[in-house]
Amino acid sequence: MIRGLYTSAVGMTTQMKRMDVISNNLANVDTTGFKKDAVISGSFPEQLTKRLQDQQNGFIPKPTIGKMSLGVYVDKVHTNFMQGSMKRTDGILDVGIQGKGFIAIQTVDKDGQSVEKYTRDGSLTLGPDGTLMTKEGNRVVGQSGGITLPKGDLRIDAEGSIFIDDQYFDRIKVVEFENPETLRKYGDNLLKATPETKEVVFSGQLMQGFLESANVNTVQEMVDMITIMRTYEANQKMIQSHDQTLGKAVNEVGKV
Repeated sequence: MIRGLYTSAVGMTTQMKRMDVISNNLANVDTTGFKKDAVISGSFPEQLTKRLQDQQNGFIPKPTIGKMSLGVYVDKVHTNFMQGSMKRTDGILDVGIQGKGFIAIQTVDKDGQSVEKYTRDGSLTLGPDGTLMTKEGNRVVGQSGGITLPKGDLRIDAEGSIFIDDQYFDRIKVVEFENPETLRKYGDNLLKATPETKEVVFSGQLMQGFLESANVNTVQEMVDMITIMRTYEANQKMIQSHDQTLGKAVNEVGKV
């Protein structure tokens, strides 16, 4: 009976985490280049159950009842890197990534050290001094560091090369990873590589004047949210049932 309480409680905790993830997905449905997350659940190891203080045929102790699981738990949060749809904007500084690449961004950590992170958000902008940066103010990485553009007609080709008045100026650093699932989200629509992340040659292309939409399916997320709420309520009712049974055991069995 107590085990049933724990199983239901763990199930409710798992559904709460799933709800948090889905809420975050829905909140970022209009975020450029956002990649949705999904909760991967795991099952606790099954345990062999036996009858204690019992004998079978008078001499075989602890007959086996069967196997029993203690419910599910949150194993990990998986990021889905499926390509989002391309939306035409005709913006000169808008670049959509077709393929599995990421734009390299230069950020500064708490210790003041420069850290390279990555994003699929190609809605770039220019600072007062011509610095090419993201909307959050992080500098875009070029062939030799940050990119500061002079005035002139700007063109960005499929490989990320920047041309000013048809003259080559610099190239946006675009990277691709063999195992993007090892990247970790760090806010502001940025991701950071881990020691397991393996970089490979970028095989996609940049599309100037386009932006990639989030790969969040609003209808599917809403359906999943309803399913989570029903599962949560079912676990909640199980806990109430166990609580009532325990109450009867404490208050009524002792009277017998």
